[in-house]
Amino acid sequence: MAESKKEMKKETLLGLHTKREEDFGKWYSQVVTCGEMIEYYDISGCYILRPHAYSIWEQIKDFFDCEIKKLGVENAYFPMFVSERALNAEKDHVEGFAPEVAWVTRSGNSELEEPIAVRPTSETVMYPIFAKWIKSHRDLPLKLNQWCNVVRWEFKHPTPFIRSREFLWQEGHTAFATKAEADVEVREILKLYAAVYEDLLCVPVVQGVKSEKEKFAGGLYTTTVEAFIPGTGRGIQGGTSHCLGQNFAKMFSIEFESEGGSKKMIWQNSWGLTTRTIGVMIMVHGDNKGLVLPPRIAPFQVVVVPIPNSKLSETEREQLKNGAHKLQEALVGAGVRTKLDDRDNYTPGWKYNHWELKGIPLRCEFGPRDLQNGTCVLVRRDTGAKEVLNIDQLPVKTSQLLTQIQKDMLARAVSQRNAAIATVLEWKDFVPALEQKKLVLAPWCEDPESEEEVKRKSSAESEGGAAKSLCIPFEQPPLPKGTKCFVTGKPATCWTLWGRSY
Repeated sequence: MAESKKEMKKETLLGLHTKREEDFGKWYSQVVTCGEMIEYYDISGCYILRPHAYSIWEQIKDFFDCEIKKLGVENAYFPMFVSERALNAEKDHVEGFAPEVAWVTRSGNSELEEPIAVRPTSETVMYPIFAKWIKSHRDLPLKLNQWCNVVRWEFKHPTPFIRSREFLWQEGHTAFATKAEADVEVREILKLYAAVYEDLLCVPVVQGVKSEKEKFAGGLYTTTVEAFIPGTGRGIQGGTSHCLGQNFAKMFSIEFESEGGSKKMIWQNSWGLTTRTIGVMIMVHGDNKGLVLPPRIAPFQVVVVPIPNSKLSETEREQLKNGAHKLQEALVGAGVRTKLDDRDNYTPGWKYNHWELKGIPLRCEFGPRDLQNGTCVLVRRDTGAKEVLNIDQLPVKTSQLLTQIQKDMLARAVSQRNAAIATVLEWKDFVPALEQKKLVLAPWCEDPESEEEVKRKSSAESEGGAAKSLCIPFEQPPLPKGTKCFVTGKPATCWTLWGRSY
């Protein structure tokens, strides 16, 4: 009895202590630590990505890297330091990032002659070099990407993966002879970002363009993929693809000789996706048992757990362990990422809790009766559904189940997101919808001052905080003639997605 109490206590301590619906922030902090995704560090806002998390980032990186190479993009690496002169070259750009820039001012005991910025993004690092490399129309297009870290220092509420002082990302920087070419690439990249979220992470996103107020500082226009976090009712920017126009080309004198012999300025894009992707996935799919990982990005898609009991002889135990090894080998042979947990110092129940907490999509249980009958049991992490099957069916059935889990997770997230978008025509219905943890689709006149008014009024009329425009969706419902802006009463020009946001 004493031993079972001790075991129960041990298993209880393994799980989460806070429910998702009771305190979402605390639940999230527990999930990312207990699920072995991150470890806290002694500098606020900086986190250690543990192998379980970094493996997911590698899956995202491998997919996206392969896709952009099909578009002719090449990888490079530029220094992380930016001179003060280069950073200040584009006024709107530096003003947009000024509060977040970290500066190196000393080396050992010596003050530097000029402070050096740590990149918050790399436009001002790369574009002076673009001016050296691009001289003729034959040098275009130039399509570069780098996988690196960036530092953005100023913020009040650090959250692992969602908002941190240092994060990993890819940043693409491309140059074209014409705006038409740049416009095409902006949308191509945005579709790839949507694919990362929807096809890999099972997170539905809305593709659209940012308002003038919310666009990238110094850019011409910004496109975005916007996700929804059901637990908080907030939107979250998932990734952005910017057309920079010719603004940076003018600042850094990046011009080329056209086929006709005249001098012209290039057109530029920049686009970035970060480890925020992982945090969004956790927030959308996680439950009160821990992480729930989509099969396509899970470090392990199946964990095989042998179930010995005290009545087994040493020979029978060895047979059970060998049988479990064969199951693992069969799955690996079928291309399934598989982990065999045959540790003797943990009970099967402890292992179930451990791997549920880490979100592994399928558990394969294998006990003495299964050994005798030539069977095993598959258990889904997302639904808890169990299925007994013959061992020879395992590789094929597992692959089918993993595909089904991927589809089901996306379908559930789409249904949840769609149910949380309220269509609002008048201001009186706007804040009540926000209070119900919904996003709002409303007709808008695109007046920048009215966007500030939305922030002011939504903050003043509620305790949940201000709302802002998330994007103007590319897929627009019909806008009947005479429709008025929900905030100003002026003629509306488009439907816009609004919400509280991370």
